[in-house]
Amino acid sequence: MKAKIVNLDNQVVGERVLDTNIFNLEPRVDIIKLVVDWQRAKKMAGTHSTKTVSEVSGTTRKPFKQKGTGNARQGSLRSVHMRGGGVIHGPVVRSHATKLPKKVRKLGLKHALSSKLAEGKLIILESLILENSKTASLVALLKNFQGKSFFVIDGNLVNNNFAFAVRNIPNISVVPQIGANVYDIISHDCILVSQAAVDALEERLK
Repeated sequence: MKAKIVNLDNQVVGERVLDTNIFNLEPRVDIIKLVVDWQRAKKMAGTHSTKTVSEVSGTTRKPFKQKGTGNARQGSLRSVHMRGGGVIHGPVVRSHATKLPKKVRKLGLKHALSSKLAEGKLIILESLILENSKTASLVALLKNFQGKSFFVIDGNLVNNNFAFAVRNIPNISVVPQIGANVYDIISHDCILVSQAAVDALEERLK
């Protein structure tokens, strides 16, 4: 399949043939969701924790004598039903990461790219090279694409001027092709991909 190539002024400068096995699949929401859930689970810190009875500091002495008080007998102030005591079955430090086969992850990326291209939200740029690193200049160029948020994918390295220019712009992320992922592609409105990135993605996903 053929796709237009534009410059940063959104003017058509040519066209190129795209791999239909990567950019022209019938989008599968179930596969995309599998990969998004895998990414989000892996990103969770899992550092939440509470103290059990053995970890709470306090005396091991009985709070009061066992008989003669009229109260139910108690063995420790650190018990789970006492104020300031431990927590039973509370959260512990753990990893939330799950396993997902590489083939499914790769397939999810293909379907995400195909989905954005089908919506007309994936735009192939001639190049991401800027003459200067002025943020104002890049903001003016991005207005040509009328997107609410941008996910920009470059080749193996991101142009330094482009990387510096986007630092103070909200709702835009720039990554080299190795950083292309399903969650960011789906969560951003417009995907800008350089020709170098297309070449690298086709090599990586074939």
